[in-house]
Amino acid sequence: EVHLVESGGGLVQPGGSLRLSCAASGFTFSGYYLNWVRQAPGKGLEWVSGINSGGATYYADSVKGRFAVSRDNAKNTLLLQMNSLKPEDTALYYCVSGYGMDDWGKGTLVTVSS
Repeated sequence: EVHLVESGGGLVQPGGSLRLSCAASGFTFSGYYLNWVRQAPGKGLEWVSGINSGGATYYADSVKGRFAVSRDNAKNTLLLQMNSLKPEDTALYYCVSGYGMDDWGKGTLVTVSS
C-alpha cells in the first residue's frame, strides 16, 4: 500500500522560507515521477512542481525561481524548498506520485502571512 506523508508546513512571514518533506513507502520510490500539488483556500488544485526518476525538475510559472524540488532516493523522501514566499502561496500542499497523479498524501498546510 502506498503511503505519502507530508510535513514541514507552518506559518511564515512574506519573504520567508519553508522546506516541505514527503516520506514515501509502499512503492519503488526511485523509479517514480513525483509531484507537489497545492490547493489554496476556496480554490482548485494547482500543480506546483514535478521531478522525474532521473532528477529532472519542472515548475509552474507561479513558483519558478522561488521553489526547488529534489528527491533523496536513499531515504524515499521528496523535498520542496520554498523561498521568497508570498501570501498567495498559502495553501494545503500535497505530495502526489506518478504522471497520472495516482496516490496522494493528506497534505501539509502552509500559511504565508504577516
